[in-house]
Amino acid sequence: MEFKDYYKILGVGKNATDDEIKKAYRKLARKLHPDLNPNDKEAHKKFQEINEANEVLSDPEKRKKYDQYGKDWEHAEQFESIKRPRQQHGDYRESFGGDLNSDDFSEFFNSMFGGMGGGHSRRDARFRGQDYHADLQVNLTDVYKTHQQVLTVYGKNIRITIPAGVEHGQKIKIKGYGDPGIHGAPNGDLYINFHIVNNTKFKRNGNDLYAHAEIDLYAAVLGGDTTIDTFDGKAKLNIKPGTQNGTKIRLKGKGFPVYKKEGAFGDLIITLNVKIPTNLTAKQKELFEQLSKLSSQ
Repeated sequence: MEFKDYYKILGVGKNATDDEIKKAYRKLARKLHPDLNPNDKEAHKKFQEINEANEVLSDPEKRKKYDQYGKDWEHAEQFESIKRPRQQHGDYRESFGGDLNSDDFSEFFNSMFGGMGGGHSRRDARFRGQDYHADLQVNLTDVYKTHQQVLTVYGKNIRITIPAGVEHGQKIKIKGYGDPGIHGAPNGDLYINFHIVNNTKFKRNGNDLYAHAEIDLYAAVLGGDTTIDTFDGKAKLNIKPGTQNGTKIRLKGKGFPVYKKEGAFGDLIITLNVKIPTNLTAKQKELFEQLSKLSSQ
């Protein structure tokens, strides 16, 4: 498997801090984002590379494994599980005449997994394919319903199903859509990290949606029905007499779909804003004055 220098890809040194890695990634992501380079395949490829590099270097555990094992970092746990019992019995050091450094790792790993019987060459080593990591930006309206979308990852078009209710920052795994395995080993997996842009007037919190609705003073005082916007259409809302400004009304089942729970939805919470009338006529002012006097009696 080809070695990828994640530090070089992000343009930082090996001693870079978490903040330096984060800043470098954000700067490159803004420059190489597919939305800004729709017809540039090279930019798309580099965008995937910086996502992959950031995925590893921004995670302390993954970064530690990468620093120690290089291109074979994803097999570190398997290596450690082999190394421990061998160290306990003393044959681990004897096999290499001392401590095993990161340069020896690939050869050791290949000899263990590709030559159990001692007669296989390094070319017979079986390696699971490398995982792919991709960021996918979608609008909030796009994840209200389950739908299919074609995603380009490392120059390969992959049709995926995006379940309704996916949240911002959520990561899903699509098994077997990573790099092909070597010598019959399983393919890697594809991990998609969702960046959801709210292109609506609704605020989302989990499965619940929040919005404001304006009612006139007369409806607030006397009560009545009003029509409000929901995420997928209109709904009639009953206003009780004497409703105060800032009153919240919960509409059950009018929120966002629950992830992978068919037919389940959160709630829609509406905050009512009472609109005070302006530009009153002389007659209207007179009537309000009369009401004011009556209320003070």
